[in-house]
Amino acid sequence: MKTILKLLLVSILGLFVLTGCRTATVYNVQENHVEVKKGTSEDQVFKAIKTAGSNLGWIITKSKPGLAQGQLNIRGNMAMVDIPYNTKSYSITYKNSNGLKYDASKQTIHQNYNGWIQNLDNAIRIQLNNLAD
Repeated sequence: MKTILKLLLVSILGLFVLTGCRTATVYNVQENHVEVKKGTSEDQVFKAIKTAGSNLGWIITKSKPGLAQGQLNIRGNMAMVDIPYNTKSYSITYKNSNGLKYDASKQTIHQNYNGWIQNLDNAIRIQLNNLAD
């Protein structure tokens, strides 16, 4: 009986450790090339980025011309990114977070963050493709 309890305790402890280590290297999008119609303005690019983010629950604001900021709040966690953009390219870079186990020295964060950034990147590509038609 004691052996079974020890095995159960070790198993539970192992499971707790494994689920607590769900971090990965921070994913940033660097200089994604944009194909838009000639005459497309930076404001139209910003609106496409804002639409893409809003559809996924991101709050997208313009910090200054050519720089948007995105914030996502999910289940008590917060992720904030900078999105520099122009009519030729855009990037998505980590800025700040809360509750996502960000480690600046290792450049790691909870793995869900990377999925959120990949989803945002895909949504931005779709919206910008609409500007190319």
